Amino acid sequence: MTDINTQSAGGVLRAELGRSAKKKAMTGAMHVPLAEILNRAPLAKAQAASRSGRLLYLDVSSDCILSVNTDGSDRQIIASGAHMPDGVAVDVEGARIYWTNMGVPDLDDGSIESADLDGGNRRTIVPPGVTHTPKQLHLDKAGGKLYWCDREGMRVMRASLDGSSVETLIKTGRGEAHSRDQTRWCVGVTVDHGRGEIYWSQKGPPNAGQGRIFRAGLEIPRGESPERRSDIELVFDELPEPIDLELDEENRVLYWTDRGDPPRGNTVNRAPTDGKAKPQILVTHLMEGIGLTLDLPRGRMFFTDLGGSIYAADLDGRNRRQVAYAQGNLTGVAYADL
Repeated sequence: MTDINTQSAGGVLRAELGRSAKKKAMTGAMHVPLAEILNRAPLAKAQAASRSGRLLYLDVSSDCILSVNTDGSDRQIIASGAHMPDGVAVDVEGARIYWTNMGVPDLDDGSIESADLDGGNRRTIVPPGVTHTPKQLHLDKAGGKLYWCDREGMRVMRASLDGSSVETLIKTGRGEAHSRDQTRWCVGVTVDHGRGEIYWSQKGPPNAGQGRIFRAGLEIPRGESPERRSDIELVFDELPEPIDLELDEENRVLYWTDRGDPPRGNTVNRAPTDGKAKPQILVTHLMEGIGLTLDLPRGRMFFTDLGGSIYAADLDGRNRRQVAYAQGNLTGVAYADL
């Protein structure tokens, strides 16, 4: 999810941390223009579910996975000793948490771990050496898969929930020279399981306006390879630094954070997935926006920044409020009804 440039020098890890809806009722939904959907206020509170849920989030400064109520209360440490955690996903039915560890790019020691909701029964499911620098993580429960982006590995990957059957779906480069080209770095990922599509971001250099968001099928076309696919589509380009992605499948709207500089960066954005409308900036003035998660039934979203804050807002960006602050350096976040 997420982008933190790290490097090892003299055996010391340095993290460059400081560069500075919701679902509509189905009746008549097919006859409502998408532009109108994008401008609607959230569902009435009476339509919301009774539970408020929990937020699972990651702090790379303490290498911890934490949990908090959506009002910022009852902060708990779920797991510690992670290795630069970046992306997180929650399987409520399976009572498991999954997260990526970026590791140190020079060491190629990224991994993916899993644990029970209370942090017990913790295990590494994708060990170092299999993925290079795993970033945002997406759980496709219907398909029984985990999807993630591998930044310096220049890949979009997936595996079964136990970490088996690892596959590379997209590969944007090969070798050390390509791995230094940030336009090839894959960072954020989300899946439209119903349409059989995957979306991912390639952030580009800092504030260069070369960030892009792509999509392709969940399966590689027959006779093709991850490096040469005929079904890759460029959805949005000339973005500052797009990072984490989330999708409202029903309304065909893509949301993302952008880590770049203002006015278009340090933002939360959305746009119809047909790519015909200009992206709409929903939230501004973040301190390097990273994590993003949607609570569509209640018409709200939550997002984090490296400045250490967790925020909540309506899906149209209104009613922004700070859930927590001074939490460290925050990357991924996931909402779950627990």
